[in-house]
Amino acid sequence: MASFRRWFLTALAVSSSTSNVFGALVQKQGLQLPANASTYRDAAQKLFTNSYQAYKDYAWGHDDLAPMSKGFVDSRNGWGASIADAMGTMYIMGLTDWFEEAVNHTASTDFTKTNNTVNLFETTIRYIAGFVSAYELSDQKYPVLIQKAQELADHMAYAWVGNNPIPYNVIDFSKNASVPGSTGIAAAGSLTLEWNLLSKYTNNDTYRVLGEKPVQHIMNLPNPPLPGLPGQGLDSSSGQSTNKYVTWGGGSDSYFEYLIKYPRLTNTDDNSYTDAWLTAVDSSVRELLKTSTVGSHLYLADYDDDKKIRHVGSHLACFYGGNWILGGKMTNNDTLVNYGLQLTDACWNTYASTVTGIGPEYFAFESSDGTYTGGSAPDANATAFYNKHGFYITGGDYILRPEVLESNFYAWRATGDMKYLNNAASAIKSFQDYLTATVAYTGIADVNAKGSDKYDDMESFWFAEVLKYLYLTFDDPNHISLDEYVFNTECHPFKAPAAKAMYGST
Repeated sequence: MASFRRWFLTALAVSSSTSNVFGALVQKQGLQLPANASTYRDAAQKLFTNSYQAYKDYAWGHDDLAPMSKGFVDSRNGWGASIADAMGTMYIMGLTDWFEEAVNHTASTDFTKTNNTVNLFETTIRYIAGFVSAYELSDQKYPVLIQKAQELADHMAYAWVGNNPIPYNVIDFSKNASVPGSTGIAAAGSLTLEWNLLSKYTNNDTYRVLGEKPVQHIMNLPNPPLPGLPGQGLDSSSGQSTNKYVTWGGGSDSYFEYLIKYPRLTNTDDNSYTDAWLTAVDSSVRELLKTSTVGSHLYLADYDDDKKIRHVGSHLACFYGGNWILGGKMTNNDTLVNYGLQLTDACWNTYASTVTGIGPEYFAFESSDGTYTGGSAPDANATAFYNKHGFYITGGDYILRPEVLESNFYAWRATGDMKYLNNAASAIKSFQDYLTATVAYTGIADVNAKGSDKYDDMESFWFAEVLKYLYLTFDDPNHISLDEYVFNTECHPFKAPAAKAMYGST
């Protein structure tokens, strides 16, 4: 792996200018906001307060963990994830009354009392992360938050059975037993940040060991479809891959995301995480990085079980722009940063190209390398849309996802380019115009129709991610700096130590 990294850095240096980044500084130094930034910051906060007030009015107190595969709240259902997901955003926005109310509610709620099954991944990234992040943000004033996180983790630890390195993703809390079933590399491989911090604050290293175990196993799976790029599915009982489908999208996404974030959060001397991320990125550059024939938009294609490149994209996958910006800065490589910026711009194009100014769930491209998507060929309307915009929509709904705005936030903080502020301002306006429901905000069925049908739910990641990323984009760059915090995949910020001078093997 060390020899690979030397080769990789040398190869990229051919096309990389000398970087002025050292010690993994991510944010542009001396970054300044324009005078009108506070207007948009306040607008993002207003979206949050309207949304959370509706949650309090219509859904407060429904704290069952069962729906964590979706995690939605609406006038019929309200889940504790909304409180856990919202607390950090409240604190960052200075909504201290609501924050303390949420802490008090958390303290008086036993989240482990449920007769339903619980999702290991979703409960980790929303509940455990939300509680630990709120504990840190509030200067460790509320130890009950760690207590509640630990109570959940102690039940969730039953996901690991015997010596199996891969946990089952579903646990029956009433029986303290896992539920057999398959899982994915994202679900099993995205526990390191949260479970490491839980060990730190409980002085119990068991949680860290459990969180690291599946990642180490996945990194060392034999014969991956592409170097550093394991197949998406896993058999929890055997630990082996169940398919050879490679994607940076859903089911795989946060495994790759955490490979580079974990060493930044912990400054671990174990270089295997950064090296695995670099291997994955190198394979992606060589095999998956494609350019659309219209507009020259950069994207990461999928690679399927039949070893075919699928020229597809998704809102979920659009986190990769910000992830490559972060990893490029950490490894002092401008080429990766520039790729990340281009990937971010291509994802933003999916917003800029629709009549609502909001991006779709799924889309596809045509490249000089091919047009195969694994589905039907585009019809005349899709072809016309592609010829104008450089992509076409294959799934037109929007369910309040954050990833495009997430990468846009990283791009702003890393470059100071005003276009990223303009993007965020445009998103706020579109959300106000097209997502407003009777009492709050909701997803829509067709981003390319002004009169689209609306869904009757409001995802908790609307609180945790979308509105936090928008708020921070227009907030003081020194507040929750990317050089001082690492965000989990649900946008819960964790306090990070000063960066090392180098990440990965020499």
